[in-house]
Amino acid sequence: MHEDGNGGGRGAESHLSGSGVNQPEFLALEREMTVLLRRARANQGEMAREVHPDLESSAYGLLVRLGECGGQRATDLAAFIGVGKATMSRQLRALEELGLVAREPDPADGRAWLVKLTPEGQERVGRVRDARRARYARRLADWDPREVTELARLLHELNRGMEK
Repeated sequence: MHEDGNGGGRGAESHLSGSGVNQPEFLALEREMTVLLRRARANQGEMAREVHPDLESSAYGLLVRLGECGGQRATDLAAFIGVGKATMSRQLRALEELGLVAREPDPADGRAWLVKLTPEGQERVGRVRDARRARYARRLADWDPREVTELARLLHELNRGMEK
């Protein structure tokens, strides 16, 4: 549970206990989210190693973001990932050394730099993401496509709700 710095978050706990936090559906949600997140962390490490054996697992999400959104400023990447500038600089330096990303001047502001996937980075990240989607397709082959669509919609809603 997130602490608010004023007594360890107890005010929020007592407020939530009356609104159903101990109901079976929230207990089941917490249990299933714990399993999902544990598996996601393990898979992220595997996918990072598939991109490059020396890639830190925490940098995989950064590569995916660059693949989806194109060139980004380091400060924007740090904000999206939720790390400080120093951590982002270290990760980007490591990715540059591996030949997965490159920096180029921002055409909108010559003083700033954009970080982009290199062609090698695009190929490696694309290959790993394609393989991951193929694993999803195999593991969910007995699901109705509408159920897969609904799961994606619900996860999107959950992710949006977590941003608030």
